Amino acid sequence: MELDKVKLLSMWKTMNKIRQFETRISDLFMDQRIPGFIHLYLGEEAIAAGVCANLRDTDQIASTHRGHGHCIAKGGRLDLMMAELYGKSTGYCKGKGGSMHIADRALGILGADGIVGAGMPIATGAAFGMKYLKTDDVAVVFFGDGASNRGTFHESLNMASTWKLPVVFVNENNGMGLYTRQARHQNIINVSDRSAGYGIPGVTADGNNILEVYEVAKEAITRARQGFGPTLLEFKTWRQRGHFVGDPELYRTDEERKEWMARDPIPRFEKYLLDFGVSKEELDSIVNDVASELEAAVKFAEESPYPELSELTAGTYAK
Repeated sequence: MELDKVKLLSMWKTMNKIRQFETRISDLFMDQRIPGFIHLYLGEEAIAAGVCANLRDTDQIASTHRGHGHCIAKGGRLDLMMAELYGKSTGYCKGKGGSMHIADRALGILGADGIVGAGMPIATGAAFGMKYLKTDDVAVVFFGDGASNRGTFHESLNMASTWKLPVVFVNENNGMGLYTRQARHQNIINVSDRSAGYGIPGVTADGNNILEVYEVAKEAITRARQGFGPTLLEFKTWRQRGHFVGDPELYRTDEERKEWMARDPIPRFEKYLLDFGVSKEELDSIVNDVASELEAAVKFAEESPYPELSELTAGTYAK
């Protein structure tokens, strides 16, 4: 592991940004201050942070309905994200996209997507463009175990492997397709086994260990950048909340929760950093800085205006 203190603390900050953002919007949603639907990334922070720590601004990602963590890890601003969730005109999509459609082309965020599995052909297309233009950029797409049953998964892997496109498929396997356990919708234990059908590498790793995520992703991204084609990565993880805010979670047990909460990725990384020689004061200072940034983001969102009625169809139809 050749990670210096600066890189490690950058990943620590990213994980805490995601954790605090998600915790706060859950509270805001329950207070009826945020409209729409919210799908939280709590518990899966190590995947977004570890993967995106290997990416450049010119690399591109495609996300999911549970996409806030990906956007933050790729450099998304908390104030613009918060404003978007509030439906305000100052948001990333001018308040029209909401939680599931945040995008920023300048940062390489091609967009979160409310349609399961929709990001895979988008990222594959982006990777085709990168190869056509002869850049050494990489596309990364995040998706869940349920999405790996979609036709878009197989079509994208087939095309990407055939043309050796620079795309990395990142499966965030939290064991649940909405409310359905993986064992009930797949006759395999590891989603990465499906890579064999396309002649590409497939790797399963611990999605709650950011150091392991970083290393596995680094190898796949480097491979893609050097022109050797796609990799299918599977990170085993667990969402700490239900499928959506308000989900009663009748399909999970207390024993299961206790087991996975003991593997929370943030305390695990904190222990590593302390052993590495980082002081508790340094870590707490970063956590406090994130909290201040988040408070400013909420204030910005609440004080921003809603879109004017005249903006209803702006950006929807070509002029």
